[in-house]
Amino acid sequence: MNIDFNKNQDGLVPVIVQDSKTKNVLMLGYMNEEAYLKTNESKKVTFFSRTKNRLWTKGEESGNYLELVTIKNDCDNDTLLISAIPHGPTCHKGSDTCWGENNTQDFGFLSQLEGIITQRKKQSEIAPELRKQGESSYVVSLFDDGMNKIAQKVGEEAIETVIEAKDTNDDLFLNESADLLFHYMILLKAKGFSLQDIVKVLEKRHDKALR
Repeated sequence: MNIDFNKNQDGLVPVIVQDSKTKNVLMLGYMNEEAYLKTNESKKVTFFSRTKNRLWTKGEESGNYLELVTIKNDCDNDTLLISAIPHGPTCHKGSDTCWGENNTQDFGFLSQLEGIITQRKKQSEIAPELRKQGESSYVVSLFDDGMNKIAQKVGEEAIETVIEAKDTNDDLFLNESADLLFHYMILLKAKGFSLQDIVKVLEKRHDKALR
């Protein structure tokens, strides 16, 4: 890999560190050629600290090191993107990232939808006569009806999805698939689980299959 360490007078290139699983940005640091070589050799992300004026392996004091997965160069050969596995919080202030964010899996709109379902579940835990205006919805009513009703809806949507899968109307198939996923997410929340719990199960199966 051709890295232009001489582009800046200090011989440093910026390094963006990204969690290999969640894809969240964890921190920004700088490397010189020596830090780059040590990172590849030790498999622990090592920077050149401008304040310490020396090589600095992330976690050398705290133990919260970054395990190297991959290093990529950008189109101008002067910025690195590192994919790593964080072992503990990345920020020296104790947060997951240097921006104070939680390093959790983001499923895009599905995460937003999961948050709404969580809110509806909390609303259903309030007695109907004590609920504020707007706290009644289809999802709240499903939680009100209980586990049997929610499980039944998942079964119904699954059957309808299978029926449409055997037909040729793609629009109906996609809509039934969306209904199935939506109600399955409600079932997960009713059982006290999340999409991340399902991902963990799939990851364990994948890791086991690779052994």
